[in-house]
Amino acid sequence: MSDPVADRTGGADLGRRLIIRNVEIAGPGAIILTGPSSCGKGEVAKALCELLNIGRERWLSMGDILRRTYERAREPEFVRLLEERYNISDRVPILNCLDTTPDLARKVEQQGKALAALLKEKRGAEADWQSASQLDWLEYCTTHGLLVPNRWTQALIEAHLEGLPDLASKPFLLDGYPRTRSAATHLLQALHALGVPMLKVLHLSISKQEMLHRAGIRGRIDDDEQSLLKRYEFYIENVQPSVDYLKEQLGTDAIVLVDAHQPHYDTRGNERVFNLQHSIDNVVRSALRGLGVPRFVIDRLLASRV
Repeated sequence: MSDPVADRTGGADLGRRLIIRNVEIAGPGAIILTGPSSCGKGEVAKALCELLNIGRERWLSMGDILRRTYERAREPEFVRLLEERYNISDRVPILNCLDTTPDLARKVEQQGKALAALLKEKRGAEADWQSASQLDWLEYCTTHGLLVPNRWTQALIEAHLEGLPDLASKPFLLDGYPRTRSAATHLLQALHALGVPMLKVLHLSISKQEMLHRAGIRGRIDDDEQSLLKRYEFYIENVQPSVDYLKEQLGTDAIVLVDAHQPHYDTRGNERVFNLQHSIDNVVRSALRGLGVPRFVIDRLLASRV
């Protein structure tokens, strides 16, 4: 027998019919997303920004920050900030600057031929690689997957945070940084100086075997086993201690360990078929719970993405 009240109201559980497309975090603060290579930081970051209404300009990854730096080399105010505050300039040769060491000089020389090609492309004429500036070297390292001096990463993070719109009123997501204990120390100092709280550290976790499996599927040219094992070793020796340091400074409640391997399979006849989107949603669900979003709201948020 039907329920006359439910019939008149269109169903007893209206909550299941609610559509919640996004929610917002009130006030400022940093959300850190970290973990080993191939743990899915990019997919999770994209989903969190969409569901928490964090604009694309407020999703900061180290790669994006490095690219934005040399792309903004013509903005006078930004150029002046880099030169005066952080001693990074397009007018200072990489071979004669604050960061020049014998190791850096050898590294630049080893890349001389390709670096000269970059300079020729930028300037439209033959150029000596020895004339490369700090920002030329930054661009070259970013486009060729090479590490830049540690001081630069810290300086560029701080410079971009200073210029972030609505820093004092809206949250932002920092993807893949910090990666060392010293970087974590510097980040906390920079946030304190800017009056911005650290909201949560979302630590995505996968096994070494799962990392190798995922890298094999995506098939990037730099994903050979030796490189991947070196990255995982760097994660164990540097990234995990940086998270431990943040836990010491911020307290256990500020750190959320998220299982980044939560596969979902659909049943089709006698087959089990891997569902990538549902698997990503499982991880996003755990991250949102770690941020304190109620289960009911999470259910409605993820249902709205279908």
